[in-house]
Order: sequence, then structure tokens, then C-alpha cells
Amino acid sequence: MSLLLGLAALVVVLWGLHRFAKADPQKLVRAVRSAGGVGALAVAVLLASRGSFAFAVPLGVAGLAMLGLWPGMPAGLSSRWKKSPGQVSRVRTAFVEMELDHDTGAMRGRVLAGPYEGAPLDALDIATLVRLYGEIDEESRALLAAYLDRRQPGWREHADHGSAPGDRPPPSGGPMTEEEAYQILGLQPGASTEEITRAHRSLMKKLHPDQGGSTYLAARVNQAKDVLLRRHR
Repeated sequence: MSLLLGLAALVVVLWGLHRFAKADPQKLVRAVRSAGGVGALAVAVLLASRGSFAFAVPLGVAGLAMLGLWPGMPAGLSSRWKKSPGQVSRVRTAFVEMELDHDTGAMRGRVLAGPYEGAPLDALDIATLVRLYGEIDEESRALLAAYLDRRQPGWREHADHGSAPGDRPPPSGGPMTEEEAYQILGLQPGASTEEITRAHRSLMKKLHPDQGGSTYLAARVNQAKDVLLRRHR
């Protein structure tokens, strides 16, 4: 009987280790924080019931802070648990610059050259953008197509025959620099391997073709990750 209980315990431990290894780091941190907060509050209530208010009060405050329910929680501690807001990825070609908001997935951009230079893409109607699409280089077309797919998925039906992009990826505009790679992943220079991997994973969830994203942008995100990870080897 003892042998069976030991084997069962071993199976449970191995299963737990397997789940721990595969867990999303951010979800794991949130789970640990929540469990710690609940545990701290439970101990604080127990201590208070025994009259140990000197220990119960600070422990209760710590528990509320871990759960995000204490208004006076230090900003530095809160920021350790939360992803930095306002993170933006930037991709630039000869004619178009595009930004992707990591928090909302919203895409916006502007024209860099030609008669509409400086104009936000949101300010141009679909007919104008489709016409512009037919006048720019292939890499810029791929980036503009990614924007049009987000703004009006059926735009290709109204484009001239042969002007809509095919399945072939556009030719590379040359080797990607580290500066470009950081901009594409929305990171600051010197980012760690973990930050690079996390940003890549987050962006691929929004841009992967299987999720209705852009083949071109997914390829650029993969390239940016490879460029920056080579620096850590």
C-alpha cells in the first residue's frame, strides 16, 4: 500500500513539474501573486483573531497589495507584475511606416513618400490606398496590404486585377539592423533574451497568418527575433 501511495505521489509531482515547465511565465507569476495574497490575508485574519494586530495589520496590507486591492501599493512593486503599457512595434519600408499597438492590436501608419507624404493611412479612403498600392515597391505593398487587411478585409475584391498581393513573400530589403529589430519587436536596446522571446510570442499571436494576420509582418517579426538572439549567443 505504501509503495502504491509513493508511486502515486511521484506521478503527481512529475505532472506538476511538467505543467510548471510549460506554463506561461506571466500567467505563472499572476497565479503565484494571487495565491500569496490570499495566503497572506488568511494568516492575517488568523493572527487578528488571536489578538496579534501588530503582525496582522502589515500582513493584511501586504496581501491586499499582492492582489492589487491596496491603493497605496508602491508603483515599483506593481510594475514588476504588469506588462509595460503602450508598447508599440514599428515597421518601415521605402513608402510606408506602420505601428502595431501591443495592448490592443490596433494598426496605424503613415505615408513616407510621394504625393501623400506625411498623411496618416487612416485619413485616406480605401480607393486612394488601393491606387497607392499599385504605385509603390513590392515590400511597401506587402506592408500596406497588412494594414488594408485589418481595416477592410474585402479590399482585394475592388482592386484591379493582378494588383492584389499573391502568396509569395516580398523580396527582403536587405539585412535587418539591430535598431530595426528592436523597433519591430517594440523593445529598448539591450533587451534580455526573455524579453525578446516574450515580445516575439505576443506579436506572433496577433500577426501569424493562421490567426488572420500578415505573412509579411510575421516574417519580419521572426527575422527581428533571430537578429537579436544572435547577439546573445
